[in-house]
Amino acid sequence: MAGVTTTTKQAPKTDYQRHWMFADSDDKAMLKQIEETQFPDSREFDVKPIIQIIEDILRRATLSFDGVPKGTQEHVDRVEDKILLAEFDLLFEQLAQVLHKISCEISCKVFSGGGDAHTTIMTLLHTLSIYSWDAKLVLTMAAFAVNYGEFSLISQLRSTNLLAKSVAFLKQLPDIKQHSKSLKPHFEALSKLIEVIIDVTKCIVEIKELPSQYISDDKPPLSSAKSYIPTTAYWTIRGILACSTQIASLIGRTLGHEYTVSSTEAWELSSLAHQINARHQQLKDLLTLCHQQIDEKMRQERIGILIRNTKTPQLDNMKILKELLYPSEELVIGTTKKKVNIEVLRRKHVILLISGLDIHQDEIIILSHCQAELADPLVRQGQEKHYEMVWLPIVDNVAKDQYSPEENRRDFERLQAMMIWYTVLDPFAIEPAVIEFVKNIWHFEKRPIAVSLDPQGRVASENALPMMWIWGNLPFPFSKEREEALWKSAYATWRLELLVDSIDPRIINWMTKENTFICLYGGDDIEWIRKFTTEAKAVAKNAQITLELFYVGKSHVARERMRKITEIIAKDQLSDCWTGTELTYQWYFWVRLESMLYSKLQSNQTAENDAVMKELTTVYSFNGGEQGWAVVCRSLSDEMATGNGEIVLKSLQEFEKWKEEAANNRFVQALREYMEKLHTPEHCTRLILPGTTSTWGLPPDTKVVCAVCLRPMERYLLYRCCTD
Repeated sequence: MAGVTTTTKQAPKTDYQRHWMFADSDDKAMLKQIEETQFPDSREFDVKPIIQIIEDILRRATLSFDGVPKGTQEHVDRVEDKILLAEFDLLFEQLAQVLHKISCEISCKVFSGGGDAHTTIMTLLHTLSIYSWDAKLVLTMAAFAVNYGEFSLISQLRSTNLLAKSVAFLKQLPDIKQHSKSLKPHFEALSKLIEVIIDVTKCIVEIKELPSQYISDDKPPLSSAKSYIPTTAYWTIRGILACSTQIASLIGRTLGHEYTVSSTEAWELSSLAHQINARHQQLKDLLTLCHQQIDEKMRQERIGILIRNTKTPQLDNMKILKELLYPSEELVIGTTKKKVNIEVLRRKHVILLISGLDIHQDEIIILSHCQAELADPLVRQGQEKHYEMVWLPIVDNVAKDQYSPEENRRDFERLQAMMIWYTVLDPFAIEPAVIEFVKNIWHFEKRPIAVSLDPQGRVASENALPMMWIWGNLPFPFSKEREEALWKSAYATWRLELLVDSIDPRIINWMTKENTFICLYGGDDIEWIRKFTTEAKAVAKNAQITLELFYVGKSHVARERMRKITEIIAKDQLSDCWTGTELTYQWYFWVRLESMLYSKLQSNQTAENDAVMKELTTVYSFNGGEQGWAVVCRSLSDEMATGNGEIVLKSLQEFEKWKEEAANNRFVQALREYMEKLHTPEHCTRLILPGTTSTWGLPPDTKVVCAVCLRPMERYLLYRCCTD
């Protein structure tokens, strides 16, 4: 029995090849012919169910090279029987006649050998003239799938089914399994071409279904894509005909005759696949541009909805919260992992804690104290909690690019486990429009913010966090009016109670003792610290006063450096300080001062017109210098004296010069007066504020004046990287 052989003899150019070359060089003329076949009557139907069935048939029908159908090994898109049932019965009933007609036309042209490929395509296009381009392709593919499916079914069953064996004999089909090795190039090329045809058809269907409310079909890129579809459809149908021709070439070959597979045939299929794939790639690129335009318009629409919902009075806060947290309507309590429905927030005051995955544990610890205070029955006195907090972590493209998804997920779960309030279920599902809204409208950058929403969903404060750092829960409902009222009350005067609040019980205890002098000092120069504490203790002994020293560190210095300095201070008993886990309170001390500056700047207060702002600017500018600094006050009074490291140390070293003035409980006043004498016109004051003017909600031309000379300060850019 003769075997199947492969020849490499160059065949003369077929009519198929000649017309391909002609059409490819004269696309415009061909396009005119194609468009003349178009007479759509707005007849529309859903092509996706048909594509599902076509894919199922073609995947099952495509044989692997040992003759075993791929579908029996691995069937990816399994089609459920219900697709074939009542829902689509009417659709297929209406299209059955059209499919049969197309199938017959393809079979007739292929088996008769009459006419060239172009003529056949034009005949098919005339037959399908009333349908849209996506429907034309899908119906032509469906007709081919029927023929290919019948061929494959007989080939697969011939060895086990007598009926299939008899039909195969009458059709003179070769034994595919027996000759799989020789037919391998043939079926490889056929399979690739079928795959490309399916891909380009899906792409055209996707273009057809783009939402018209978000993209115009008479402007690029959609107009460009649509103008490219007719010729792409032409070549795709040509590919379907080529597949049909290759299947037909196997029919009528008996096992008793030599079956020859020309390498030219496989080359033609591969070349056609390349041609169609190139067009598919161009359509994909245009489709990508379409999606970008649609996404941009949808994003802008979503942002507009968010803006309107936060400014328009609502019955409750559900609308805005669902918009922000979409698609999830569930929250989870961080520490317990208990899931709750978003309805628990209905008509409640909500604080949205917005941050990246780099929020510091110090911030979580202090906020936990605020939350615990709200839950305290003694504080609530039978009333409901003032507000509920929800963590809304923002994972933008920068975070996604910087860290792997697994790293981001671990960071989220680690931080979530520390929070006793509500958190989102999945930060990676938060929509890009929400992220942009939070950044552009609520001015979130890198530092956490807390957006306060009232029970109707209106924004009471775009960032209540500074108020919370300064006063805890006291400013509730965190409105501008409440903030201004607090500044006009007991907090209108610069005094130690404002500077340290209730951060440390030791300081509170000192403030209540009569005739006790308290000195808070900072900086990160350990040699200056040693000199200063030594001189301060000596002066206190000489002046016969009780002086308590407390080291408050320096802001924006690596935690490990602060840890080492405080360990030395504690070990050598230089003064009291926060050590170990208490360093959170050191961070809190400085963030309160920053928050006071933020609050004052928001109200357009300067060192010229506000005494508290002047003292805040002074302390914070000392913190930005290279030297240390100190604030000395007397308990049960408003007396305070502030100086930078050089001046305050020199004043203490020259105590004998102002000792008499310091007598009779005038120590603070005498120290302040002596430091003023030491001041010279020459000075360099630095006020380093973290973030940008946008972070602080300030216009770029905001004026900040020097606390020493009251002249406008120059602005510089400072870049800083600290992984602590």
